[in-house]
Amino acid sequence: MVFAALTSALVVRRGLSDDWASMAKPQILWVNTAVLLASSVALEMARRALKVKSRGRFNTWWTIGTGLGLLFLGGQALAWQQLKEAGIFISSNPSSSFFYVLTASHAFHLLGGLSALMYVDVQALRLRLGPAKRTRVDVSAIFWHFLDGLWLYLMLLFYVWG
Repeated sequence: MVFAALTSALVVRRGLSDDWASMAKPQILWVNTAVLLASSVALEMARRALKVKSRGRFNTWWTIGTGLGLLFLGGQALAWQQLKEAGIFISSNPSSSFFYVLTASHAFHLLGGLSALMYVDVQALRLRLGPAKRTRVDVSAIFWHFLDGLWLYLMLLFYVWG
């Protein structure tokens, strides 16, 4: 609902103003997108390994997926740093304001997702999570995939409307 409301606000604000200036987006966003998608692929590989009771492969793929999620978050921090160096701040114009608010909201949700991924990772590595306890794995992975889809939506929004 947060992202639907922010999208609505973006569309209305953009349509009602003459001060909207699309901002240059950092190229790192494309790399970050690939990293986030690779993270989801790794989590799916982990889930498949768990289905065939391959704990070692599960642990490896899940750890890779979690690491790529952390890398994505670091890449987002780098994107903000690049914008700062370019003199683009939240108060620069409405476009940059929405960019910062939407990416910060996504990052906040990512922190929750990463917490779940890391919890599953630690439990699995400590041999407290396995094929019989799939619910935590499935819920964490599905939420992560939702965040991927949300990011793809935001990228479309940034490049089409932003």
